Amino acid sequence: MAYRYFIRLAYSGLTYCGWQIQPNGITVQQLVNNGLSVIIRYKGSVTGCGRTDAGVSSGNYFAHFDHEEAFSEKSLFQIAFRLNRFLPQDIVVYEIKSVLPGAHARFSALWREYEYLIIRRKDPFNFHNSYFVHGDLDIEKMNTCAKLLLGRHDFQCFSKVNTQVNNYLCEIKNSSWIEKDHMLKFTIRADRFLRNMVRAIVGTMLDVGRGKITIEEFQKIIDSHDRGKAGYSVPAKGLTLNGVGYPEEIFSDKPTFFLSESNEKIISHYYTNPDSTPDSDDETIPVSNQ
Repeated sequence: MAYRYFIRLAYSGLTYCGWQIQPNGITVQQLVNNGLSVIIRYKGSVTGCGRTDAGVSSGNYFAHFDHEEAFSEKSLFQIAFRLNRFLPQDIVVYEIKSVLPGAHARFSALWREYEYLIIRRKDPFNFHNSYFVHGDLDIEKMNTCAKLLLGRHDFQCFSKVNTQVNNYLCEIKNSSWIEKDHMLKFTIRADRFLRNMVRAIVGTMLDVGRGKITIEEFQKIIDSHDRGKAGYSVPAKGLTLNGVGYPEEIFSDKPTFFLSESNEKIISHYYTNPDSTPDSDDETIPVSNQ
C-alpha cells in the first residue's frame, strides 16, 4: 500500500548533469532522492516530468514519489521546508501535494512550456543563463516563423536524429518572440516536445533573423522532415522549462492509497489521443516508470 505525492520545484541547471541520475556526475534527481531519504527514509527514486539535459534549467518542474505513509498537509509543508534546508541554493522546493493514484508527473501533463533567452550585449547578470547573439536580427520575420509553428505538425526536421519515438507530431499552442531592451526571449508551449526540438527551432529562426534563409525556406524545412536542412542547435544554457500543466482533478486534499502501480491506470490525456504519445520531451529521453 502506498500514497502518491507531487513535488513542485525549480533549479538552475548550470552545475548539474541534467535532471536524471547519471553514473559520472551530480544531478538534480540524485539530490532530491538523497534529501527524501534522509528526511522521510524514502528508498525509491522520484520520477520527473522530463529529463532536462546538462545546462538546462527549470522554473517550474514537477516530480512524483510514492510513500507508505499518509502525510497530512502540515507534514508535507514540513517536508518541503526540511528539503529546502537540505538542498543547495540552486534548487528550491515550492510545495509537495497529494495526488490521486495513477497521476504521473510525466504522462499526466497536458502541456509544457519552454523559454529561450538571448542577450544582445554583454550582461554580467544574465550571461550564465542566456545565449549571446551579436549583430542585427529581424524580429518581425522571426515572429512570422513562430506563427508558422502553431497547430499540429510533424516536426521531425527539428528532432535529434536516431531517437526512439513513435511519431514526430506535436501540437504547438503558443509560439512567440518578445524583445525588451537588450534581451530577446522565445516562448513556446506544446502538448509534447521532441528531443532537442526547441534549441533547433531557435537556431533555425536565428538564421531567418540574420537573413541567411527566408520565411518561405523556413516553411520548406518544416515540410521536408529533414534535420539536415534545419539550422544549428543553440546552447543549452539559454533554455528553461518554464512550466508544466496538469488536470486539476489529479490533485487531492488528502492522500489516497493504492495497492500496486502495476494495477493502476496512469491518468493521462494521451489515452484519448494515442497518436500523441509523449515519447520524448525537448532535451529529454523517455523516463522509465519508477
